[in-house]
Amino acid sequence: MTLVDTEHKDGAIWLYLNRPARHNALTQPLLDELFAEIRLAEGKKPAALVLSARGRSFSTGGDINGFLDHAGSQDQLVSYADKLVGSLHDIILSLIAFSSPVLAAVGGPVTGGSTGLVLAADMVAMSKTAFIQPYYSEVGFAPDGGWTALMPEKIGTAKALEIQYLNTRISAEEAQRFGLATHVCAPSDVEPKIAEWVTGISRRFPQTHVATRQNVWDEPRRQLVKERLDREKARFLDLIARPETLAGMQEFTKQSA
Repeated sequence: MTLVDTEHKDGAIWLYLNRPARHNALTQPLLDELFAEIRLAEGKKPAALVLSARGRSFSTGGDINGFLDHAGSQDQLVSYADKLVGSLHDIILSLIAFSSPVLAAVGGPVTGGSTGLVLAADMVAMSKTAFIQPYYSEVGFAPDGGWTALMPEKIGTAKALEIQYLNTRISAEEAQRFGLATHVCAPSDVEPKIAEWVTGISRRFPQTHVATRQNVWDEPRRQLVKERLDREKARFLDLIARPETLAGMQEFTKQSA
């Protein structure tokens, strides 16, 4: 079974996270597949790239069991986290550098670093039953995936800090009000809304879309995001192997069992 399913629909390439039994929690193999599929999609110059997911959740971020599996030694855990978070950040950077419009079909919860996949999208259709939540302060992690690199620019610094300090759950309606979601609808209408957007995009000159994305995500801005993501990863690695973080991960998995 592939961890990322690829479908071609009406000129767009749809990438589905496909680990539904684990709520599409991020592991190294899944991230490796996703990065490879994004690179392949770039070469095909689709009308749009669509990120979606199988199952009830979009993605619940890094799989904490994966971190615990590598907690036998501090070096092993830091090495695992370094590669995992680095891969996620490479994917976010590849999405903001993508030439075609990037859309996200969010049919379920988005937590932790997976939020970066939504933050990197140009337009987001979100189920009214979905939500976004950080969870970092519940475990002891430092934020990754753009929670400090991209979120403050999207919704304002004060609101971004409040949400992360208090681990606030952002409902779909709030996500739309904050500018994190473009459209909120019934779960069954998420993919049709994306298909509608793809149709509208396809009717217009693709070179205009390319120029628009290149202007919005120009080299200086992409470099700034990269520097911010690098700082996120450095602080993530600083906290991941601390005893209190390990205890936080163990407690969190017990509560989630």
